[in-house]
Amino acid sequence: MYALLSVKQFFRDLRSQKLRTFMTMFGILWGTVSIILLMAFGTGMQEFQQKRFKGLGENICIFWPGVTSKPWNGLPRGRHIRFVSEDATRIREMYPVIKHISPEFPRSNVMLKSHKNNLTAQVIGVWPEFHKMRNIIPAAGGRFINDKDMEKKRRTIFIGDRLAEQLFAGEDPVGQTLQVRGAPFVVVGVMVSKDQNSSYGGRDNRNAYIASETFLTMFSRRYPNNMVIQSTNDNNIQEAIDSFKSYMAAKYNFDPTDTETLGTWDVTEGFKFITNFFVAFRMFLLCIGCLTLVTAGIGVTNIMNVVLEERTKEIGIKMALGAKKRTIMSQFMFETVLLTCIGGSIGFIIAYAIVMVFPLLNLTEHIGTPTIHVFESVMTISILGIVAFLSGFFPARRASNMEPVKALKLF
Repeated sequence: MYALLSVKQFFRDLRSQKLRTFMTMFGILWGTVSIILLMAFGTGMQEFQQKRFKGLGENICIFWPGVTSKPWNGLPRGRHIRFVSEDATRIREMYPVIKHISPEFPRSNVMLKSHKNNLTAQVIGVWPEFHKMRNIIPAAGGRFINDKDMEKKRRTIFIGDRLAEQLFAGEDPVGQTLQVRGAPFVVVGVMVSKDQNSSYGGRDNRNAYIASETFLTMFSRRYPNNMVIQSTNDNNIQEAIDSFKSYMAAKYNFDPTDTETLGTWDVTEGFKFITNFFVAFRMFLLCIGCLTLVTAGIGVTNIMNVVLEERTKEIGIKMALGAKKRTIMSQFMFETVLLTCIGGSIGFIIAYAIVMVFPLLNLTEHIGTPTIHVFESVMTISILGIVAFLSGFFPARRASNMEPVKALKLF
């Protein structure tokens, strides 16, 4: 009964103070739209950057040979350390924590020629498991380099999707012949297009990959430029790194604490930084949205104080007739919550519509796709609830504490 009367009272005030009520409701609406959109775009940017960062690989570390900077066991500093493919074989056998490993033999400016075009690109000799570490996924109908290619030193080649477009525009490259420095190779696969915001040898979509054994027969190379390892999970990447370093230090006789001997890029550290950065960034956006809602809440408090002044005589009569404090207070609280809910609901609908329409603008490749998760929804509802309670509590308490005689004397 009280709820029905409060609803009627609310719409009566709405009719009498249309502009003021609309402006107050617009404040709640705008605050809701702001907090949802800020969180949605923050989430979209975080997921977009994380996806692009994972394009390099997950739970991987890249090692480059370097020069010793410390003397060790009677040996001088300044010794060049170079590992070989056999090291990768031994490391994989000795340390179960290392899930995959592959040496890399890159060669830049290699002439590639198809029946339609010719250009220079980077050709890299790798092991078959390389694509699993680096998230290089073959498109349907193709494959990556396999063990048979390694064993028989086959002339098979896997190319990036951008390279495929340049060499075989409008055609399916799989099964076609591609000349590498004049030697015919069969294209066995093309990479699925992927987002990638970091690299150490050029973007994968511009590279070509062949079996390392085939590479060594074509080019006068013995030592790989680097090695890539992948741990079994992101919790033991440091153990995998330590295992690799300890093997190298023991075999090549250098100080394990010498940080200059092996160049190391732990990709998981970069991913953690990206994650932590965007968590802080999203919290910053949340604070901005909260401040916007707080401002709107102040507007709600002001309008409820105005309503209180206009209905002072009415409150005095109700209390003189026996209305209890909680009745007066609940009526004001109900109207405040109703006003906030209407504005918040409209704001949520508008924000949701913007998020749904945004992908049609073709801007997602730059800032990602805004996403509304349960967390954002629950957070917004919680903040709206707090704002509604605080906005209505003080005017409601003031109204319930009025003395009937003084309220009636004001008129």
